[in-house]
Amino acid sequence: MEIDHCVFPDELLYDVENNTWLRISSDNYVTIGVTSLLSALAGRLVRAKLKPPGTTIARGRSLGTLESERFVGPVPSPISGELVQTNQGLIDRPRIINDSPYEKGWIAWIRPMQLSTEKTLLSKAKDAKAPLTERIAQLHVRCFKAFPDREMYEIGTECSAVLVRLNEQMATMRIGEAIHLVSDDPTAYVEMIAWTERTGQSLVDWRKESELFHFIVKRVQ
Repeated sequence: MEIDHCVFPDELLYDVENNTWLRISSDNYVTIGVTSLLSALAGRLVRAKLKPPGTTIARGRSLGTLESERFVGPVPSPISGELVQTNQGLIDRPRIINDSPYEKGWIAWIRPMQLSTEKTLLSKAKDAKAPLTERIAQLHVRCFKAFPDREMYEIGTECSAVLVRLNEQMATMRIGEAIHLVSDDPTAYVEMIAWTERTGQSLVDWRKESELFHFIVKRVQ
């Protein structure tokens, strides 16, 4: 399921209020993570602190803490259980959650205590669509296909000057990093397509909202 560019896989269960998801394995162990909505709200994550394996976690209690430049908050567990394993890769690179919240950016693996009872408190994607749609609209959440490392807001600037500054930014970025460019120049889309063809860089996402163009450009060479 996709809501205003934010993705919520159909096979997962969701704790909508706490922006977490749960995947049940065939042996009834569960994997827990945070949604693309939380990733977009938090911004680029810079720190993850996770509780040690063996900890007993009650539903609603924290599995750990995530931190970005504008956000610090817990990850409330959607179910009760024993913490079997945490994703240690997040300690060194919490940004994985931004890039892959439902796969590589998983938070914890839990042996549940009351799964049959507590999973009834969670929502399937189709049942969560209405409250998620409302929350995304209220919070003005903007999700993109690639999470940006940098931002460029170029309002009232001609596209030729914007592209000069974009080239300067790209020259200092690492391969694989992305930049979010916002422009109100009416020729922006045409100019960006021509720019990507000239430079070989990747335009991975774009949209127009009112009079503003939003572009996500990734450095690929």
